[in-house]
Amino acid sequence: MTVTLRPARTTDAGKIGEILYGFARDSDWMPELHTCAETIAFCGWMIDRGWVTVAETDTDVVGFLALNGTEVHSLYLTPPICGQGIGQRLLDHAKSDQAELSLFAFQANHGACRFYERNGFAEVARSDGADNDENLPDIKYVWWRKGAADG
Repeated sequence: MTVTLRPARTTDAGKIGEILYGFARDSDWMPELHTCAETIAFCGWMIDRGWVTVAETDTDVVGFLALNGTEVHSLYLTPPICGQGIGQRLLDHAKSDQAELSLFAFQANHGACRFYERNGFAEVARSDGADNDENLPDIKYVWWRKGAADG
């Protein structure tokens, strides 16, 4: 399978919205706060700001990463594609132009936490979730390019 990374286009909002909405719907610990249509609109908003890179096969968009400055806002894949290195490629792409990245992962999302820790992200803080829309405990992770944290 050939996977290409490219900047998202407005026409990708529906597909990446479905990916994000599907994650919320399929994760029993995640509250469903928004409709699919609202999620698609939010993804369009991120695309309009130039945050989103998509991973695309010959037939479809299978994942995306939204990067707001140095904050990884979202990294999601379609379930059948997980474990095939595509999330790794998206994350490496985000790392390629940055000396530092940060992100928040829900504590209940054990797979994501393991993924980020394997990729050099260090836990720097935990919260009870009072500051996120989902009210779920989360972890703040930071990655520094080797030597960048030393100044």
